[in-house]
Amino acid sequence: MTAEADIDPIATTRQWLERAVIGLNLCPFAKAVHARGQVRYVLSEATTTQALLEQLGEELLLLRDTPADDVDTTLLVHPLVLADFLDYNDFLDDADALVEALGLEGELQVASFHPDYRFAGTDADDIGNCSNRAPYPTLHLLREDSVARAVAAFPDPDAIVERNLETLRKLGAEGWRRLFS
Repeated sequence: MTAEADIDPIATTRQWLERAVIGLNLCPFAKAVHARGQVRYVLSEATTTQALLEQLGEELLLLRDTPADDVDTTLLVHPLVLADFLDYNDFLDDADALVEALGLEGELQVASFHPDYRFAGTDADDIGNCSNRAPYPTLHLLREDSVARAVAAFPDPDAIVERNLETLRKLGAEGWRRLFS
């Protein structure tokens, strides 16, 4: 068994992206940017929400200033802060406010992944929550124009959520665990 200190959060997150997000096709848009090497992985050492917010601002500006052909999206993995999902969920309001304060509304957005992600109105063990469960708390920085192009190219983007729920129900909790063993 690997000691906690030997675990590489970026390698673990990359494995999650490859096996769950791409492997189960939970996000039909992820495969192309991953294959082209356009996903930036950033490990945050922040231990406070203020430090994370500052780093999020830096990453938003870096994404804004970097050509999409080089970096189309960023996964900001922050294992040392916001382990509690309710605190994490509250922090998302701060993240959205930061996007607005930086004048990036309509240009960039922040999506959310957390090991204990729970959609409103669901039980904690509802398998559907796994569509937004990552190994570590993660902020996903996305370009609005990339999202719009991907959605426009997809025949029925509204069907993605239902297809994901069906995929996860068929897989079940044990199948989800086996993805990572």
